[in-house]
Amino acid sequence: MRIIKVIARIALGSALIFAGLGHFTFARATFQAQVPGWIPFDADFVVLASGALEIALGIGLLTIKKYRKQIGWLTAGFFLAIFPGNISQFLTQTDAFGLNTDEARAIRLLFQPLLMIWALWSTSAWARTSK
Repeated sequence: MRIIKVIARIALGSALIFAGLGHFTFARATFQAQVPGWIPFDADFVVLASGALEIALGIGLLTIKKYRKQIGWLTAGFFLAIFPGNISQFLTQTDAFGLNTDEARAIRLLFQPLLMIWALWSTSAWARTSK
């Protein structure tokens, strides 16, 4: 089971780095379209800041063993923090990342909690510690 967790953590860290790089390059406009209008910051700032955070979390998942559980919790929190953007995309019917139907956008909403679980499980963040 340990090797599966390691592979899952590496996959998640790599995916976060890739997505974070997309915030700065090839998917910047697409990410901007997903920033809800009620966010009191410039959409480009939100995209760049969240991209930097994604890259940092990805690197942390891949390299920092000492604080792995904390990084797992931070990653789960990040997925929770960006969930309103996914809800907004569904409610406003914004097409992005191939999600061009209500059904596709709704399915994406279901995956957000799974990403949170993935972050916590792959880092053993919610594992019991012996006293």
